[in-house]
Amino acid sequence: MKAMILAAGLGTRLRPLTDDRPKALVEVAGCTLLEITIRRLASFGIRDVIVNVHHFADLVVEYLKTNANFGSRVEISREDVLLDTGGGFKKAAWFFADSQDPFVLHNVDVLSTIDLGRMVQFHREHEALVTLAVQRRETSRYLLFDEEDRLCGWLRGRDQAPEIARPAGDTLALAFSGIHVISPKFVKLMSEDGVFSIIDTYLRLAAAKEKILAFRADEYYWRDLGKPQNVAQAEHDIERQILRL
Repeated sequence: MKAMILAAGLGTRLRPLTDDRPKALVEVAGCTLLEITIRRLASFGIRDVIVNVHHFADLVVEYLKTNANFGSRVEISREDVLLDTGGGFKKAAWFFADSQDPFVLHNVDVLSTIDLGRMVQFHREHEALVTLAVQRRETSRYLLFDEEDRLCGWLRGRDQAPEIARPAGDTLALAFSGIHVISPKFVKLMSEDGVFSIIDTYLRLAAAKEKILAFRADEYYWRDLGKPQNVAQAEHDIERQILRL
């Protein structure tokens, strides 16, 4: 299996930790977010990885070279202009051209114990186009799923107004974790170009009745590391052995 680590963001919310480095090189308990993500993927047997870079890109490249890619095979996708999640993935899609297996898309700034092995198995068993790890927790933007755990819309904007991509009965609002499992045929279904969110592609494909499913990850540890206080809380969790890297 292969994976992509989304690491090109400016890390604005992480300042001042990102004043002199990209968010991928911010440390938690002595390990960078990039190292944690690469080693976590490797623990599930995923050692073919591509990382997109933009902000302080050369620092990431040199860091990986100095550390021998932490034992994995790592490619770099440079973005001269930030392309958002969808545009960034599409630019790097060549990396998955020969893939017969599903692949993982993983934000660099999330820390979790979500079982990727179980998630991939769920994805295969349900013959999904895309599987999204989700949880019941507070967030600024919710995805909406129907009774069959299929994506059907999202809650958008400050008023959390629902936008429905595919009509459904009762819906459940869940928080997305930033971890995806994607089938190879998804690449050919991407019609968007330039700068765009991959969520927009998912919603369009959900409207076309493609199977984009929720993988419930409520029992697992998860933390967004987009803010300095969240990094500090993660270190506290490690000290208290709530989390082990």
